[in-house]
Amino acid sequence: MRTLTLRGGARVAVVAAQWHDVFAVVSRGRVQLELRDGEPGPVLGRDAGFWLRGTGVRALRNPGRRTARVRIVTPAARTLTCESTPVRQLPNDGGTT
Repeated sequence: MRTLTLRGGARVAVVAAQWHDVFAVVSRGRVQLELRDGEPGPVLGRDAGFWLRGTGVRALRNPGRRTARVRIVTPAARTLTCESTPVRQLPNDGGTT
């Protein structure tokens, strides 16, 4: 999980290709969505979750003075690759565990 930190008044552009499978949650402060036409969108507060796929949002802004944080969640298959490892089984000595 990544965290996006936005200082007061900061703006970060949303590149659709990078955000298409991301779920975001505001964990601190407030975040305002900037719409496709540059108009201000809704302001999301703490614990608000949102998808950006297909919304046309072009930026995230922090409308306040305090730092805002957004947790970025991506599908596990894209962030973590695991290889299976054989597990060695211990001999059964008749005891309990």
